[in-house]
Amino acid sequence: MTQLELVLEEIIIDRPTDIQQNLCADKAYHGKPALEAIVAHGYIPHVKTRGEERQEKKRNPAWKARRWVVEVTHSWFNRFRKILVRYEKLSDTYMALLHMAVAIIAYRKVGFIYG
Repeated sequence: MTQLELVLEEIIIDRPTDIQQNLCADKAYHGKPALEAIVAHGYIPHVKTRGEERQEKKRNPAWKARRWVVEVTHSWFNRFRKILVRYEKLSDTYMALLHMAVAIIAYRKVGFIYG
């Protein structure tokens, strides 16, 4: 059993059975075994390579690539150098910095959305 199959089997949230479920993935899941596992678990795979994303961007400049929530979150955290590389020895200090970064990110997003 592959790591992908383990992840797909351990999904906790019940999905509605009458609605088709989509799974966006990157080039790592483009192989035949991965696509078969995705389909076997009831998902419609959307797997694009980086080259396809570039071509789509050239055709339609307003198009934005779909990204996993985790990828976007890591990108936001990368802007905070203090938590990017963990210099803090105490876990409480590190968690405080992490919470502060989350608060700043949320404040910026709310400001962007609500003006």
